[in-house]
Amino acid sequence: MLKNPLSTLAVRSQPFAALLKQASQIILGKDTEIRLAIACLLANGHLLIEDLPGMGKTTLAHTLARLLGLQFSRIQFTSDLLPADITGVSIFDRDKSEFRFLPGPVFAQLVLADEINRATPKTQSALLEAMEEGQVTAEGQTRNLPRPFFVIATQNPAHQIGTFPLPESQLDRFLMRIELGYPDRTAERALLAAGGQRRQLEQLAPMIEAADLPKLQQEVAATHASGPLIDYVQALVEATRQIPVFQHGLSPRAGLALLSAARAWAWLDGRDMVLPDDVQAVLPAVARHRLRSAQGGGYALAEDIAALIRSVAIP
Repeated sequence: MLKNPLSTLAVRSQPFAALLKQASQIILGKDTEIRLAIACLLANGHLLIEDLPGMGKTTLAHTLARLLGLQFSRIQFTSDLLPADITGVSIFDRDKSEFRFLPGPVFAQLVLADEINRATPKTQSALLEAMEEGQVTAEGQTRNLPRPFFVIATQNPAHQIGTFPLPESQLDRFLMRIELGYPDRTAERALLAAGGQRRQLEQLAPMIEAADLPKLQQEVAATHASGPLIDYVQALVEATRQIPVFQHGLSPRAGLALLSAARAWAWLDGRDMVLPDDVQAVLPAVARHRLRSAQGGGYALAEDIAALIRSVAIP
């Protein structure tokens, strides 16, 4: 008897349901944001978290690293940080009479780029090649980064003192951008009663084998998207280029990002095909940082994305 492929996929994605439940006990009241972060990793993308200090951005990165068994590295971005502080430097080994390369903190499976917009644009750009190509070129030599390679960057709101806005070309390297926001009353009450979640964080054990993630990412990328579903994605992308509330529309690369994220969202549900609901679920996280509002030039508003979804018919 042939095995049901849907049930087989559901079994493979089941550990992520348990992982999401465990992570939700650390980052209280933010189930959707945690799932978006996991989907971003499975889609082989990178995540930008923008919010006020103290909202749990760093804790989320630590939680995912522990539960996924990933080698973790944190880079604290400051105004005096140099590109070599990220990529690494060569030092002269007197015993061997040769230069030896010391890898920088970017050589990790999960890299937390904390407060990325507090560094200068030159230093910010040191992550561009790493995020796009999975490699680093330093002192004329190209070195591959470990797999999986996942960057979680945190960013303070642009109105705060001492920030350098990320250019559009670098924002586009982030598959998703999310905000955690204030917790609801129940979650914040539980957080206050527990005195924080740091002690629980230290007790977390891996629930996924890190070595399995590249294979799972390939499986996610193969999740079926039908012709009508692709037509729907294309219609959404084209609509952003026509609606006057946006300064400019989404690029073809943004359309690919939207489809990749929707595939990961569907896979987490244990399905081997993408539905329009999956596209709608990830659209705000994929599109808002790529679209500029015609009024003021900031990120597209959440209500504008909601209006976009309503304006495009599902095939």
